[in-house]
Amino acid sequence: MTGAHEIGESVRRWRNDTPGCAGRIHLNNAGAALMPQPVIDAIKAHLELEISLGGYEAADSAQKEIVSTYESVAQLIGTHAGNIAVVENATVATAQALSSIPFEAGDIVLTTRQDYVSNQLMLLNLAKRLGIRIERADDLPDGGVDPDSVNSLIQNRRPKCVLMTWIPTNSGLVQNARAIGEICAGAEVPFILDACQAVGQLPVDVESLNCDFLAATARKFLRGPRGVGFLYVSDRMLKRGACPLFPDLHGAEWLGPDSYRPVENARCFENWEFAYALLLGLGAAARYTLDVGIDRGWKRSGYLAKTVREKLSELDGIRLLDRGQVQCAIVSAEIQGRDAGDIVKALQDRGINTSTIVREHAIIDMDEKSARTALRISPHYYNTTKEIDDCIAALTEVLTRCGEVGKG
Repeated sequence: MTGAHEIGESVRRWRNDTPGCAGRIHLNNAGAALMPQPVIDAIKAHLELEISLGGYEAADSAQKEIVSTYESVAQLIGTHAGNIAVVENATVATAQALSSIPFEAGDIVLTTRQDYVSNQLMLLNLAKRLGIRIERADDLPDGGVDPDSVNSLIQNRRPKCVLMTWIPTNSGLVQNARAIGEICAGAEVPFILDACQAVGQLPVDVESLNCDFLAATARKFLRGPRGVGFLYVSDRMLKRGACPLFPDLHGAEWLGPDSYRPVENARCFENWEFAYALLLGLGAAARYTLDVGIDRGWKRSGYLAKTVREKLSELDGIRLLDRGQVQCAIVSAEIQGRDAGDIVKALQDRGINTSTIVREHAIIDMDEKSARTALRISPHYYNTTKEIDDCIAALTEVLTRCGEVGKG
């Protein structure tokens, strides 16, 4: 980052671009970040077009902008437009990727102990229906998957694929995705990477990650709308003929009564029906992120998260839960004797948005930490240190009123 004056001007501009900043302190960017004005304008403009022209006709007239969305998303993660499929969200993206793997009874899927709850549920259902087996790699002592464990399991168990969540939803841990991708590439094992919390927060380059699939959403740190996301599909998977289990007329061509042919790029993972206003919002969010500069945003959000952790550590009765050699702008903390949901509601009543982590969303990790609920605070580059101070002051006031926590 450059000098303090320049950063101050930049933060001011980012906040002026974000109408939601005027009404609340929004520290729930790991849930859904506030959309900047260009994203809002792109969505509204297309909805107006649908109102005046009709849905199909509006999509036809917006072809240039639609193409630009694929190009902007591709630029954001270091690939080409033909490797991008637009889908509803990261869970759908992961499901589409998994469905392209020809599983048979006894096949192994290798994952981590920090995987996203929906991904784990999908694997459990595959185990129930198809008889696959789930293997989870060990963690490093300070948190995050152990690459040596992954390598050993790949060599000894020969999994059908590896599925990993880069940043789990319940903590600031950043797993070593690059190391896992390198291992998978060397062993020629397909690597599915859930980057839902990573895209828009930290630099993403799919080539250096060596991932075969990358799943993401628009609504989190990318600052796009809810209800849209994307799936990256590598050239090597496309050359193998990767195709989802249930293609539709957009992703495949019906050649005859008993034959079909998938399209030859990542669009085979899409469905024909789109919320085109949201798709265009996704493109605007990608361009806005590129304009901010992902390295710059990553440094600033990391600084703000570090500030949150330092201030929380000064309070009695609060236990920080984040682990790992690299931590991101998701801060998780258990509050002794209190349900985090009650704290989140009390903060929300004071105009501050945070969120709750519950055990059921990360059973393995939360059980290891002996925590049932936790407070999640997730700043982004457009937040300010004053907002952090106000949040900590409000939290202290809420807990002190209940006789649980005072300043240490």
